[in-house]
Amino acid sequence: MTDHSAAPRSDGSVKQGFAAGTSIAAAILLLTVGILQILQGISALAKDEVLVFGPEYTYKFDVTSWGWIHLVIGILIALTGFFLLTGATWARITAIFLAALSIIANFLWLPYYPLWSILIIALDIVVIWAVTTWDTERA
Repeated sequence: MTDHSAAPRSDGSVKQGFAAGTSIAAAILLLTVGILQILQGISALAKDEVLVFGPEYTYKFDVTSWGWIHLVIGILIALTGFFLLTGATWARITAIFLAALSIIANFLWLPYYPLWSILIIALDIVVIWAVTTWDTERA
């Protein structure tokens, strides 16, 4: 009789374990990014002077528009992050969509706060990778 429990984990199993852990981190990142975008949206809505304005930009919106965009995206991302943390399957698909939407929004926000936008875009890419590579049946 062979004991298979002592056999080393296959490469795919290690990858799935890493992706599962990263998916939990992705859910926490989604919550964090969502909350930060909510605060950024509130800040833009409450006081126009808080934001730094750069040179003219093709995709320029007024600060109130940016406030509403960040507020709505932030609420949706934070809610999705919470449900992703609980393991809801629909939240995985929604997380991918909202992370992609966040990438677009932060690309358009790039001239106003470049470092912040690049950071959020990078985090969104990690979220998309983690959610798409995690196979719940193999983890």
